[in-house]
Amino acid sequence: MKFSKDITELATVFNESGFSLYLVGGAVRDYILGKENNDYDFTTDAEPQDVKKLFKRTIDTGIKHGTVTVIFHGHHYEITTFRTEGDYLDSRHPESVHFVKSLEEDLMRRDFTINAFAASLPDGKIIDLHDGMKDLRHKTIRAIGNPEKRFKEDALRMMRAARFSSQLGFRIEKETLKAMHELHGTITHVSAERIREELWKLVNGKNPRNGLEAMRETEIMDEILPELSETYGFEQGGMHRETLYEHLVLALECARDHDYSLTVKLAALLHDIGKVRTREEGDGEREWTFYGHDTVSAEMADRVFRRLKASNDERESVVHLIRNHMFSYTPDWTDSAVRRFINRIGTENINSLFFLRVCDISATVGHKPVPDNLLAFSERINAELDKENALTIKDLRINGNRLRELGIKPGPAMGEILKRLLDEVIETPEKNNEDYLEKRAISLAQSLEQ
Repeated sequence: MKFSKDITELATVFNESGFSLYLVGGAVRDYILGKENNDYDFTTDAEPQDVKKLFKRTIDTGIKHGTVTVIFHGHHYEITTFRTEGDYLDSRHPESVHFVKSLEEDLMRRDFTINAFAASLPDGKIIDLHDGMKDLRHKTIRAIGNPEKRFKEDALRMMRAARFSSQLGFRIEKETLKAMHELHGTITHVSAERIREELWKLVNGKNPRNGLEAMRETEIMDEILPELSETYGFEQGGMHRETLYEHLVLALECARDHDYSLTVKLAALLHDIGKVRTREEGDGEREWTFYGHDTVSAEMADRVFRRLKASNDERESVVHLIRNHMFSYTPDWTDSAVRRFINRIGTENINSLFFLRVCDISATVGHKPVPDNLLAFSERINAELDKENALTIKDLRINGNRLRELGIKPGPAMGEILKRLLDEVIETPEKNNEDYLEKRAISLAQSLEQ
């Protein structure tokens, strides 16, 4: 590997003081695979106090576990001392950490062979002590040494195996997969935040089916995403020749193929999970019905995101898309009806909602083409957006400050007045003028007081 001048000089400081420095982990793996990865992790035989003496500016990032951040030439470098670890009693934290002088011992504690490469600095020579190169050639994810021991050290490694399977398109080696199955229950010892981070990366990977299948086959999915697990083998009937699980995975793959956002991918994966809870016998023409499944799916997705401690913005965005993915447009819609739809969905969500609908349609076997009425609806929406009519309260030619000047006090009544004004303006855009809005606001205020 070749390194920048700054990293070469960083390594020289170590070498001239009698220490060694290595780049380890994913950055080396990705270099071999021809992928870009600037997330560098360094390891050294210098103990933390030695590292601190070598440089003027350092941060005790995780000094208890041997990690010091060095600030060198304006860059931050995270450097960890070679170490071995004691027993893990909680499937996450080692009881103790012991610093060692051997790179070989340090690499033994890592998770998978493809992540156990090291590159010596500054010469860049790649070191492979666990046949990682062989596993890269065979596109295999294999735990180092005893897979059960690796997963008992940190149960999140099971999710990482599934995630790498998605990101790299690799298969998980048989004994590693077997250990994941045997220890799947220990994933509950891991924090929701750490699980979510791996799951989101899996969903965003180039082959998410690989990762999801690894989770399902090992029953990890039962533990962290049972709402998706229960869709496996669930028959939908009607125009759906595929099972619900297959439909959801196909929808996710469509989002991947179009390089849609993570928000759309997550919505695609979960958009119909409520069908399991809403299936009822049909009326003869249809074998099954799923009335209200969009609402139930949204409610279930909301619980998933809360359980995984996702951000409010992320949760609300995905849930909003799922709740509205069954929208139905007909050519007889008035322009005001189109504007109300835009207002309800939000201009910032329109494209994502249409992308979700495209994936929903594409994932229905035998119904791949996007319907003409969806394209026509998109054109109607774009036409309305081009007119720049008022679609939200902030688009009104009157605001809360002006209402206060008119004697209307802030509070629920003011909010109701603005809402009614917008409703009128959406129906009749010409009403969005200051003179009309001021007179109408006063009239509404008087009626609300009565």
